[in-house]
Amino acid sequence: MHDVFAKQAPADRPEPYPRDYAHYLAQRMGPMIHALMVVALCAYLLGVVVRGLLGEPPTELVCQLLPAPALLLVIIAARQIRKPLPLRLLALSCVALLEVGINLNGFTDAAGASHPLPGLLLPVASSMIWFGRWDFLLAMALCALGPLPLMLRIGDGVHTLQYAVYMAISVSLATVLRAFMARTLFEQFKLERLLRERAETDGLTGLLLRNRFFELGRIALREADRRGQAVAMLFLDADHFKQINDIYGHAAGDAALVSLADSLRAQVREGDLIGRIGGEEFAMLLPGVDREQALLRAEQLRLSVRAGHHPGGRLTASIGVAACGPNHRDSIEALLARADHAMRQAKLDGRDRVLAAACPV
Repeated sequence: MHDVFAKQAPADRPEPYPRDYAHYLAQRMGPMIHALMVVALCAYLLGVVVRGLLGEPPTELVCQLLPAPALLLVIIAARQIRKPLPLRLLALSCVALLEVGINLNGFTDAAGASHPLPGLLLPVASSMIWFGRWDFLLAMALCALGPLPLMLRIGDGVHTLQYAVYMAISVSLATVLRAFMARTLFEQFKLERLLRERAETDGLTGLLLRNRFFELGRIALREADRRGQAVAMLFLDADHFKQINDIYGHAAGDAALVSLADSLRAQVREGDLIGRIGGEEFAMLLPGVDREQALLRAEQLRLSVRAGHHPGGRLTASIGVAACGPNHRDSIEALLARADHAMRQAKLDGRDRVLAAACPV
């Protein structure tokens, strides 16, 4: 559940978190990584078949096919995985197995000088699938040094020099391609994140909009049900907010709302949700919090709002609290409605107070 609620962040956050970007790459690049693995296996098998048609002895062909089952297992695993670390490891494993195959092809042929040459394609072909700098460097090292045992066996300085020059060109081209691709993906990630945040969060306060709050709230309630946890809802409304706008202007009213949102955000804990439900109405969903704990949190929030300052002076808030245990679960709408009713009663009782809704029967 932490990954879901980690998306609730201020809209003006300057840079995306590296972990978020890694997961974004895994989702976007996973299908491409899997497709390239399939192409690599097919190309490898095609090369073995061609060598068989050219008269390669069956025993040598069997030896050359040894990496194929392992490559197939890697491809099957990569088809479903969309997590960064496993995808990185599988991609590196694929390159390592291909290098093993290149060496096997060369060792089974007395004239194996030409067999490192297909490895020159690996840096360029795989340049766009590496998530970070270190796995790219490790992959390039595997590509460059993988055929080293075969080159040492050949012992031909001319072929070794030729291979080194061509591999240097191939790695340089791969570095340029990856640099441009990485920059493009990162800019696309930032743009998508900005558009998503603008669609899901309030531009003034940076809190969740009503529909997004309900959407994530339903997920939170299902998770609380699965864990057998209580859930509480706080519904907060700024007292006499219209007077602030009328007397001090809308700029002062906006500043008061930002101050109130900061007070809410300062109270948030992992798994909590905060949303701007209306003009000066805010809701806070607290998974794993019972009625007594919710009342304590609400009182702390009320005091925090009173302690805040804005151009219109001090601000107070009326807060309604609704809670339900694991054996009687309201919908997110029903829970909010009960907290709303308690908040309105708190206003009728004099404002600047916390009031709990009656527990459901």
